Amino acid sequence: MSYLLALDQGTTSSRAIIFNENGKVHATAQRETHIKTPHSGWVEQDAQEIWTTQIAVVQQAMASARILAKDIKALGLTNQRETTVVWDKRTGTPLAPAIIWQDRRAAEWCNSLLQNNKMNKIHKKTGLRIDPYFSAGKLVWLLQNIDGLRELAQQGHVAFGTIDSWLIWNLTQGSQHVIEVSNASRTMLMNLETQQWDTELLELFDIPRSVLPTIIRSDEYVANTAPGLLGAEIPITGVMGDQQSALFGQSCFEAGTAKNTYGTGCFMLFNTGKKLQYSQNQLLTTLAWNCQNKTSYALEGSVFMAGAIVQWLRDGLGIIKNSTEVEKLACQVNSTDGVVLVPAFTGLGAPHWDTDARALLCGMSRGTNKAHIARAALESIAFQVSDVLTAMQSDINQPLKELRVDGGASQNDMLMQFQADILNVPVLRPKLLESTAWGAAAMAGLKIGVFDNLQQIAESWQLDRSFEPNMSTDQRTFHLEQWNSALQRAKSSL
Repeated sequence: MSYLLALDQGTTSSRAIIFNENGKVHATAQRETHIKTPHSGWVEQDAQEIWTTQIAVVQQAMASARILAKDIKALGLTNQRETTVVWDKRTGTPLAPAIIWQDRRAAEWCNSLLQNNKMNKIHKKTGLRIDPYFSAGKLVWLLQNIDGLRELAQQGHVAFGTIDSWLIWNLTQGSQHVIEVSNASRTMLMNLETQQWDTELLELFDIPRSVLPTIIRSDEYVANTAPGLLGAEIPITGVMGDQQSALFGQSCFEAGTAKNTYGTGCFMLFNTGKKLQYSQNQLLTTLAWNCQNKTSYALEGSVFMAGAIVQWLRDGLGIIKNSTEVEKLACQVNSTDGVVLVPAFTGLGAPHWDTDARALLCGMSRGTNKAHIARAALESIAFQVSDVLTAMQSDINQPLKELRVDGGASQNDMLMQFQADILNVPVLRPKLLESTAWGAAAMAGLKIGVFDNLQQIAESWQLDRSFEPNMSTDQRTFHLEQWNSALQRAKSSL
């Protein structure tokens, strides 16, 4: 039996999962990571904690599986994207907190680029929109605001990277300073066509080239893990950003297939194959993966608040004690009774891109109770996904036949049924909900020879349940009109 190890470093936890070659989970371990919000709109983590929790869960998973490092054929790595780390090349010490993808501190810098009419240039080169979401603004902020960082960078002592870069640096004890191409495509610094750092953008943003990692393929043999780290050296042979990894793990290998991941945020990716498709509807063009010397691209819609809304119900309002209670509470009522939640807690993502929009809970009466609010919270996730799919359908002019789903909230039957109803498309939930981790493991396995081709990986995908749409057109229209009315009120333009 061949074992594959996936490192899945997410926004709220570090995880390690050991799979066999059939995609069956052999062992799993998870540790929470702490998020700090020192100012409004700032979201940070301790980069050292990201590393220490990640290496701890690897050792925990191996102990739980009762296997040794020598039994693992390859290591695949997937990670929260856009999150930005800077560290000292000489010591490996972080020089600032990791700035998380949700962080908005670069909003002013982004606005100055927009005022200088740089949107079209940046969109054409990178496929992205000018937004604090991406790594470039975070790196510029660090260079401008961390004492002595620019001077250190000019001396060649600073390393910048996304979370894949940071973990690989540590896994190889500083021998590799790299970034995988799907992660690089989220920095707003990489040219999508050449898959290299864009010199013109580096000059425009005043970013020293010396801080940048080398861009590698998704199925590159990077190196073995450092001797003495895990008891045996494991080849690192698969790396992808978490949403691209979920697309791969859902076996969406063909152009025209799509998946939606319900995590902290919500991310829909539509595979456009080898075609670099630019959006006319404010979606992102992103690189899905580069493997077997072929590049696949995707259109992406990023929703900032999904599972995080349920966390807000728990921590902010205190109407549930844990996240699993939300479905039961929401099902105590048949409808929201007119209550709508627009969860623009950190602005609105695709296809609205309104940094200054703010959350809105409306339509309440004296009869409104916590069950109505819980139901409105879940429905708000589905409405945001519907906005993204509507934009995608306009861009590609081909109807989506089905939507494959994964992530924590995809286990919520009420949400999945409402999602199918609002989209009017079957929603397919696989038996294996670990699509993100499996994508990285499968990519690593493909490179190392555990799999001969993509078809062998696709055979591991098994359906758990299909949610078929059963809402009338009139009902769907009524729900969407209520949502759109509330959405307009939440936007900053009013």
